[in-house]
Amino acid sequence: MKLAIWVMAACLAGASAAWAPGAGAAEAEQAKAGAPAAGKEAETAAPKFENEVCLGCHGNAGFAAPGGDGQMRQLFVNQKKFGESVHAKRLCVECHRDITEIPHKTGVQHKVSCVQCHEALWDTAKKDDKTQENARLGVVVQMIDRYMKSIHARPSMADQSRTNATCYNCHDAHYVYPKDSEGRKEWRLNLPNTCGKCHVKERELYATSVHGKSVLQDGNPYAAICSDCHTTHDIEDPARDKTRLVITKNCGNCHAESLKTYTETYHGQVNTLGFAYTAKCFDCHGSHTIQRVDDPKSSVFPSNRVQTCQKCHKDATRGFATFEPHGTPHDFKRYPYIWTASKFMIGLLAGTFAFFWTHTALWFYREYKERQERKSRTHVLTSELPQGKGKYYQRFPAIWRAAHLTFALSLMILTLTGMSVLYADTAWAPVVMNALGGPKVAAIVHRTCAVIFGTVFFAQLVYFVMRIGRNWRHFDWFGPNSLVPRWQDLWDIIAMFKWFFALGPRPVFDRWTYWEKFDYWAPFWGVTIIGATGVMLWFPATTGSILPGWVFNVATIFHGEEALLAALFLFTVHFFNNHFRPDKFPLDIVMFTGAVPLEEFRHEHTVEYNRLVETGELSKYLVDAPSRPMTLGSKILGFTLIAFGLILLVLVLIGVFGDVAAA
Repeated sequence: MKLAIWVMAACLAGASAAWAPGAGAAEAEQAKAGAPAAGKEAETAAPKFENEVCLGCHGNAGFAAPGGDGQMRQLFVNQKKFGESVHAKRLCVECHRDITEIPHKTGVQHKVSCVQCHEALWDTAKKDDKTQENARLGVVVQMIDRYMKSIHARPSMADQSRTNATCYNCHDAHYVYPKDSEGRKEWRLNLPNTCGKCHVKERELYATSVHGKSVLQDGNPYAAICSDCHTTHDIEDPARDKTRLVITKNCGNCHAESLKTYTETYHGQVNTLGFAYTAKCFDCHGSHTIQRVDDPKSSVFPSNRVQTCQKCHKDATRGFATFEPHGTPHDFKRYPYIWTASKFMIGLLAGTFAFFWTHTALWFYREYKERQERKSRTHVLTSELPQGKGKYYQRFPAIWRAAHLTFALSLMILTLTGMSVLYADTAWAPVVMNALGGPKVAAIVHRTCAVIFGTVFFAQLVYFVMRIGRNWRHFDWFGPNSLVPRWQDLWDIIAMFKWFFALGPRPVFDRWTYWEKFDYWAPFWGVTIIGATGVMLWFPATTGSILPGWVFNVATIFHGEEALLAALFLFTVHFFNNHFRPDKFPLDIVMFTGAVPLEEFRHEHTVEYNRLVETGELSKYLVDAPSRPMTLGSKILGFTLIAFGLILLVLVLIGVFGDVAAA
């Protein structure tokens, strides 16, 4: 009997080719090319040897035979364990289809194709309309498709006749257990050792980590193993950006809250956009050697953080390293500064829009209703205007119009580039970011526009200082030509609300209305907050050398939320006041032509008009109507800017409502 067993084992020596890495994938490629499938015909033609016959030899502990490399190869199959596997009901020869007789002939080549077998069974299930009863088989076929695209299914660099790893290198074909079974848990706990057969160094490092100790020493089946981070069947080269993004996402399968707070930072937002150059979980915490945060050996332990940050930020300081990478505005106890900053900005946004959107809605209702009732006219007869027939009032000089256009364009581009990062988790943000050339290019564009925006802002300050400085002794700070708020603005607001509710007539205004003054002064707050925080984030090393790291978290909140306030205000309230209210719809081009019809000027700025008539100064400001090309060009430009602004508004609102839904 022993001799028979030895002879049979010797005949099985050729089986080494069957068990070698690459056999499964090679067979799969043959199957794709039209090789015969293991269908019902193949099953019928093959001899039906019972498993007991095979186990008569292979069921003996220690059963082995010399392999192709001259080393003894274990061919023992544990009958009890095999009986608990998902393959227990299959005949051995259903996989080992080239076994046509027992004992085996000398030199037989055993070829086992997991791929062909499962695909053939799934094809049969679909043909027999039994896909629901064999749903798990369908999942396996999906995994095969993913595997065929993975790095494991590609030729080995060392031996290109073989793949890097095939099915039974990771799954012991005889012991594949159902999910949630004890055998499955045992297989999972041993997977690091399985991977370690090829990835020896990585396995050694993993054994020293918090994950490895929990798995290999404590037997915790819920601790992270190789496949939890690197995925299972579609594993790829970890040096590739796509793989790094997937690994980061996989961290969130266990550390969901940490991943969520990470994605709220600039690092995480760039990651969400699909770019892998910013810090990932493993860049800070380590990968195979990861330790608990409070472990002195951890790369994020307080005494090690500067060195860790300096891997990316060469000039990082101790202050820089106190940045809170998982700081959240939802935890006052741990992050009081972040919580306070967030709540302040939420209150500012809520208060601002509660007033102005209410103001807008009431204004639209009253103006629309009066136009419908013909109680209000947007013009008067030009024949009744002194010197006014066909004339226009010159309201804005060329320098103002150029500044306004530059301001508008730079602000819209700032909104596009900034909001694409702020709302990185929306469907539109990655599309925009890719069109811009990626976050690095977008950052350059953003900062360039910020410099242009700031230059225009400070240039107009210089302009006004010089203009006022020449006449500072006689300048009327609270006069009708001054943009400084005065008590009359408050009375105008009260009168406006009385008109909204039909409690008084529509008020008349001087050179500057209260909403125009707000439009002018609001950027002083906005530019200060957005500009200061933007500079801090632009030069993090300098900021970190002076201020503590949590300032970056607060600056990010102020920068993003104030920008959101500005964008929503401009594309809703400002657009309504100047273009969308019934008396102006669909477009007011005065900021492009500089001139407004005299009858419209009299209607909108009655107090100033009357004063100029009384003093005889009106003629100084009268000009001919803008040329037809100028008017047409202004309309095209105006509609283009409005369309761009409304598109930005829609994109921003998608982001806002997405955040609200997520909260």
